[in-house]
Amino acid sequence: MLVYLNVLIDEKSVSKAANKLALTQPAMSNALKRLRDLFDDPLLVRAAGSMTPTTKAIALKPEVEALLKMAEAITQPSEQFNPATANITFRIMANDYIESTLIAPFITAQLSKNLGINFDVLSPSDVNLQDMEKGTIDLAINRFNGLPRSFHQASVWRDNYCCLSHPKNTFLQQSGLDDYLEKEHIWVNRAGWGPEAAVTNKSGKQKLGWVDEALWQLEQTRKIRVFTRHYMIAGLLCQSEQLIATLPRRQAKLLTTHTNLVISQVPFQIVPIEVKMIWSPLLHHAPAHQWLRRELLTFAKTIADR
Repeated sequence: MLVYLNVLIDEKSVSKAANKLALTQPAMSNALKRLRDLFDDPLLVRAAGSMTPTTKAIALKPEVEALLKMAEAITQPSEQFNPATANITFRIMANDYIESTLIAPFITAQLSKNLGINFDVLSPSDVNLQDMEKGTIDLAINRFNGLPRSFHQASVWRDNYCCLSHPKNTFLQQSGLDDYLEKEHIWVNRAGWGPEAAVTNKSGKQKLGWVDEALWQLEQTRKIRVFTRHYMIAGLLCQSEQLIATLPRRQAKLLTTHTNLVISQVPFQIVPIEVKMIWSPLLHHAPAHQWLRRELLTFAKTIADR
């Protein structure tokens, strides 16, 4: 109706306003009647053979134009996100496995290309479900045991397990299942978000993660000497010749890059780890967020697991 009023005041004619808006003249006349009732004013009156805006109509004109400009602005399609000129901070939650294998090289690749894009990388213990629901965290990337249905998600990659050990570890000479079970192990696990529960029971009744679940299927348990929630520390602990870490292969490959540690095959079947990124529906249609998701998923394909 405000569009009709604006054109009526401009054209000072019901028929001309109808033509401009592609309406019939009766429809335009009906609109003018409704506007007169709404504002309790004739708005346009016939004088000297033409329609003349009333004082009320003239006073309304700038306010109507301002409202229409505002309406046009908020209904226009969002501008395309330009990472080269953007000034934005993305907040990403990830455990140190994802931080080191994906987030760190991704950020490094962005530093010289997109000078205004900054990153705030948080650990799972820094974030809770409410943070994700509110959209205060852009992405959470991890292995999740369960997710609310409202969240959007995408698979980042699947990663197979391998063993990481010192080159003098005797497991490398005899690497069967019995040899694996005789060795002392580093338990590494970090899924989801929020505080990680302390390990209180090593007898087999407490769920310890996919590696131990796979062993339980064989009615076996391993000798866990060290429990940790940080994948990177496994590289330091494996400098001991008596410890073995069973890790996702991408993490193990990274840990062998600057060390003398050795990767070997796990002597039993383990379901591959699936890493997902999740985000709030509040952020799903934001152009900047769409760019981040697209770039991260594309970059993830370059991180080989073999």
